[in-house]
Amino acid sequence: MDPQAFIRLSIGSLGLRYPEKPGIHVLSSPCTCEIRLRGFPAQIASIPLLSSPEATPDAHNIASSFYLEKSDLKALLAPGCFYTPQACLEVVVFTGRKGSHCGVGVKRQQVGTFKLDLGPEWAEGKPVILFSGWIGIGKMKQETRKFVAELHLRVKLDPDPRYVFQFEDETKLSPQIVQIQGNIKQPIFSCKFSQDRVPQADPLNNYWSTSGDGLDQETERRERKGWKVKIHDLSGSAVAAAFMTTPFVPSTGCDYVARSNPGSWLIVRPDAFRPESWLPWGKLEAWRERGGTKDSIFIRFHLLSDGQDGGELLMSEILINAERGGEFFIDTDRQATSNSNIPSPQSSGDFAGLSPAAGGFVMSCRVQGEGKRGKPMVQLAMRHVTCVEDAAIFMALAVAVDLSIEACKLFRRRIRRGSRHSW
Repeated sequence: MDPQAFIRLSIGSLGLRYPEKPGIHVLSSPCTCEIRLRGFPAQIASIPLLSSPEATPDAHNIASSFYLEKSDLKALLAPGCFYTPQACLEVVVFTGRKGSHCGVGVKRQQVGTFKLDLGPEWAEGKPVILFSGWIGIGKMKQETRKFVAELHLRVKLDPDPRYVFQFEDETKLSPQIVQIQGNIKQPIFSCKFSQDRVPQADPLNNYWSTSGDGLDQETERRERKGWKVKIHDLSGSAVAAAFMTTPFVPSTGCDYVARSNPGSWLIVRPDAFRPESWLPWGKLEAWRERGGTKDSIFIRFHLLSDGQDGGELLMSEILINAERGGEFFIDTDRQATSNSNIPSPQSSGDFAGLSPAAGGFVMSCRVQGEGKRGKPMVQLAMRHVTCVEDAAIFMALAVAVDLSIEACKLFRRRIRRGSRHSW
């Protein structure tokens, strides 16, 4: 498998100090910054206010990351003109909070701006530190010729090659999965969707949480269960699977899957030491968040340890627009959660603690909204793939994410007799 070239632009080791006020209290004025790069949404990060002149921020702390592919670099490095100036990275520093106090509006005060022009080194695909250290920002005092504030930051480029995959049809239609490299599409996997009961001979049957052969029609109308997908390699061997362990059912008194009773999937991988056996790898939960005219699907993914009594490690929590779709991702730099113990996987069977070398982007999956014919697109960081099976387990996870959008659709209330389906 050949990866596509991506680069990771990371901004970190942030710190702010006032040379003229070395004793300023750390909590006296909250500091934030907006990190801007043309063509990308602005990112907001907090900046520690340093009171000691000798203090230096953590060099390994990353506040923000941008991921650029070849087309992004081409657009950013295009020559500027009168209407479109040369692109640059901007870090705009503010003090104060947005909001109001006693009914009076309070505005942030801009301290200054750091700008870094793009150069040819951005397109070389090599690790390079673009800036590291202190720099004066904002106004300069005439009598001392020194800036009022100084900003510390570290801006670095790293190659971040990725494998790009796409399902060639809707996941329920058991499509082929191809790897994309430029204009070339190479078949890598196939997936088999099933909604029937698992036969007793299937090893996955050990994980089913339901029992009984007969299904009451009313129960079938009021829940979505029994969905399963197996990922097969080109030889036809099953190399990963995803299946529902908790049905997607409407909560009491409503017609949607609520947070109080989410549906869930189990993602499994083959047991290398026991043929025809499977090991739990991850658990995905999903439910619907009502928001007036715009609903969202909440996706939560935990990594499971190999032991039967092992714990669950939170890897991602994402809100996806129910109508338009969106992106599910595992990225230790972008996680909304404040849990600093989120690990970063090395491969499907080896997960280490979060570290500067192992952190960052792991995978992403772009899915369509409800009622749209979606062909999920999956990106997977090359450094987390050591074999084909590593990629396969993330394909199974992508299927679970995609099918959760449909599983969380509103349930129809039975209005008239003869209604056979709830969706």
